[in-house]
Amino acid sequence: MRVRVLFVCLGNICRSPMAEAVFQHMVDEAGLSEQITVDSAGTGSWHVGEKAHPGTRRVLAAHGITYNGRARQVTAADMADDHTYIIAMDQSNLNDLQRTWGDHPRLYRLLDFASQAEVRDVPDPYYTGNFEYVYQLVEDGCRGLLAHIIQAEGLRTSSH
Repeated sequence: MRVRVLFVCLGNICRSPMAEAVFQHMVDEAGLSEQITVDSAGTGSWHVGEKAHPGTRRVLAAHGITYNGRARQVTAADMADDHTYIIAMDQSNLNDLQRTWGDHPRLYRLLDFASQAEVRDVPDPYYTGNFEYVYQLVEDGCRGLLAHIIQAEGLRTSSH
């Protein structure tokens, strides 16, 4: 069985594509790309079809990570798969998902998996420009999430 991970933020141009790219990078490095599929989406439709925010692309590039995805909105099909981990970037996104789609067995906030973060919501850099800070939070959360999934799903890594 393939594990699917979907990162969700408001518009799918800043935080969730950053998390998608960072997590995909970690999955690839762990040799798990045949077992884990990674994606991202937004709760809103404002940016559907657009590239990630230039600040997101810039900070990812600075950390040696490429990202070429396009924004999309969360769908009923995303929420219907009980094997998918739905990872919200903040409590507001989590509330929106629950209000629209109801409960899901694997719906979490990213920073619930973080070990270093002193906050539980990934702030939106669209308004603040703090993309590097957001990157650090996302990296911490993704590291913890990957460890959780490996253990919970009994996956075997083949790190190189």
